[in-house]
Amino acid sequence: MRILGIDPGLQVAGFGVIDMDGQHLHYVASGTIKTTHMERSDLPGRLKVLFEGVCEVVERYQPDAASVEIVFVNVNPQATLLLGQARGACITALVSSQLSVAEYTALQLKKAVAGYGKAGKAEMQEMVMRLLKLPSLPGKDAADALGLAITHAHVGTAMARLAQAGGTASQMTGNYRGGRSR
Repeated sequence: MRILGIDPGLQVAGFGVIDMDGQHLHYVASGTIKTTHMERSDLPGRLKVLFEGVCEVVERYQPDAASVEIVFVNVNPQATLLLGQARGACITALVSSQLSVAEYTALQLKKAVAGYGKAGKAEMQEMVMRLLKLPSLPGKDAADALGLAITHAHVGTAMARLAQAGGTASQMTGNYRGGRSR
């Protein structure tokens, strides 16, 4: 199974692609989609770049599933709204490519990858490097995206088993293919 992780951002969105073969995870690719070269006031143009960038990544790597970080509300409501729009562009690109999309919070991501919810960026980069046996540290945004793919590889399998057993997996993560579930 090939999993694509997306760490949404309006200036820099990270992506990470891994293959899951049983319990083994294999690095495929990672990188960023940037809008920093554009005017900050050109929100529609920047959202278009994100949408098209995610579509290009999906076309190139042909993932079977995707995972995206859930946006948290921060001190600046305007920044939260802008990040939400960037996230929406990324999710729309994934769904328009016929991918199921799982959502994970930063806390879930950090617990799944680093073992505790208050792990810093450097700790996340180090753990992603170790888990995927990379020769060097991935960039911060790419590390978070790879971490989301790793999280889905671990958590998504358990959620699928719960769903098959009649559990409440759909309450724990969003699924955009058939409409948002809660």
